Amino acid sequence: MPSSKTPLPDLTGRTVVVTGTTSGLGLALSGALTSAGARVLMTVRDLDRGAAALERVRDGSKGTGHVETVLLDLADLKSVRAAAADIRDRTDDHVDVLINNAAVSLGPHDRTRDGFELQIGTNHLGPAALTWLLMPAIRAAGTPGRPSRVVTTSSLGHRTGGLDLTDLHWERRRYSPTLAYGASKLANLLFTAELDRRLRQAGDPVLSVAAHPGLTKSELLENALARGGTWRSRLLRLPDRITSQPVSVGILPQLAAAFGPVHGADYLGPTRLFETRGPAGPARRSATAADPVLAGQLWAATAAATNVVPDPAGVGSEVTA
Repeated sequence: MPSSKTPLPDLTGRTVVVTGTTSGLGLALSGALTSAGARVLMTVRDLDRGAAALERVRDGSKGTGHVETVLLDLADLKSVRAAAADIRDRTDDHVDVLINNAAVSLGPHDRTRDGFELQIGTNHLGPAALTWLLMPAIRAAGTPGRPSRVVTTSSLGHRTGGLDLTDLHWERRRYSPTLAYGASKLANLLFTAELDRRLRQAGDPVLSVAAHPGLTKSELLENALARGGTWRSRLLRLPDRITSQPVSVGILPQLAAAFGPVHGADYLGPTRLFETRGPAGPARRSATAADPVLAGQLWAATAAATNVVPDPAGVGSEVTA
């Protein structure tokens, strides 16, 4: 398992897609993977910021890897479809690892371009659609001896609340940024588990794994404040700066999920101070995050909301694009 003292294996010939790469965890992941020799496709929402991030990765890379940017806005399903098609075309349908890293948190009540609540839309619905649309390329890259992987990034915040599938977009309830964020991160774990179940059922050479970074300087709070964050997010700013670990350590669970010895549906995170910091290892999920019935219901609700055909489809997933 990768750690601060154990470098990544040689990733020459491996293709990795990382979402949310202009700062924080995604930028650090892109640098680490490129230095290990991988071809890294960095997804970005803004081409100017993406160009700056690309140069930072190239300047800091010590390996022979290749890095490029892909335009993707997870809060816009039209953009998700276009990005998936672009990635499949560029890679000739060969993606060894997809790291669903991008996220938003704790901002005011807002909507995606498709009308979804911003946090569930950006943190779950967009990544789920991207995963399904890229699955032919991910499946093609895997072999029984070396399965390809989907790594979905959750959070300690998944424990803060439940998931109301009858009101995913907070149209009836009073909006809570904290609970909405928790619900989106809970959805990440449920999606990971259901994807793993269906992959195993289909016999596909793909592992679905989850990870969380603990308390890491990921710039999520700063981005929330830039969008007009709530007083709670402002209160969290100082302790976040004081207690957070650097991104070079925070990315270790994601790297371990992507290239370490894992099983399908594993969940990795920091192993010290209640999973807030330290080297990567097994993480605890809430009882709700381990509910297979809720996971199946979320899968169906996600397919209906995004109008993307789930892959693996399985029984009861007949949604047309």
